[in-house]
This record gives sequence, structure tokens and C-alpha cells, in this order.
Amino acid sequence: MKKLNTLKTKPSCRTDFEPIKEGEKNTKFADLIIDGKSLYKMLIRHDKVPSLGWMSNENQREMIDYFLLRKPHETMWYRYPLMVCSWCGDEGCGIISVKIDRENNVVTWKDFFLEPEMKKINIGPFYFEWDNYKKVINSTFGTAGIQ
Repeated sequence: MKKLNTLKTKPSCRTDFEPIKEGEKNTKFADLIIDGKSLYKMLIRHDKVPSLGWMSNENQREMIDYFLLRKPHETMWYRYPLMVCSWCGDEGCGIISVKIDRENNVVTWKDFFLEPEMKKINIGPFYFEWDNYKKVINSTFGTAGIQ
């Protein structure tokens, strides 16, 4: 049996982790905490922020639908934009994507890539119990309001 990881969320912003340069945006977001560790901090060197908890209401609902596997991403199929541009959230600026699968009551995050370079990032895989995962992902809506 796979060891299940714990998943929580925490409202955060970029300056919670490091100073930002003049003119950069101090984006607020829903940080995902995996086994007590910040996903943002694990991936900070890639200069992206979590895609959950900010931007427009429509965008937040779409991200939640992706992460709950309610619909596939229109261009990445069963890969999803986990981390996005801290300024605008646009996928065209580059993303960190993750493959998400669900088998019975377990959700798996694996195969993390920096795109468009398709450079593999060596973290994961992570395994989450579905009911808790669903609750945590749904709770990210509105974390940072509309930006």
C-alpha cells in the first residue's frame, strides 16, 4: 500500500518566503502544505506561484474543477497547471505542471514538469486520500480574493 501524504492549505504571499524585487507583484495565493512542507517553498527556485486561491472567480472555479478531475485541461489532457506566473497567472508565461490521477479513494500527483521546457522536476509522487483532498482543494476558493 502507498503511504498517504497529508494535504492542507494556508493563505500565503510571496513575501512570506522571500523579499521581492521592486516592481514585482506580491501575489497572494493558497499555498498547499504537503506533509507539513510548503509546496511554494519546495518549488520557489522556479519563480512560479500556486494556481489556486487567486485570480478571477471564474479562473478559481476552473482550477478547482481541474484539480478535482471534473474536466481535463483543454491542451494538457490529464496534466494540470500547478504553479503559474506570479504576475498574471497566464500559462503562456510558463508553468509547473503535474499529472493527476485518481484510483478509487486515492489521488496521485506525479511527473512534475517545468513548461514549456518540459524539464522534469524531481519531487513526488504524492498520494492523497480523496475526501480530504477534495475538501482542501475546494477550500482554496477565494483564499486571496480577486486579484
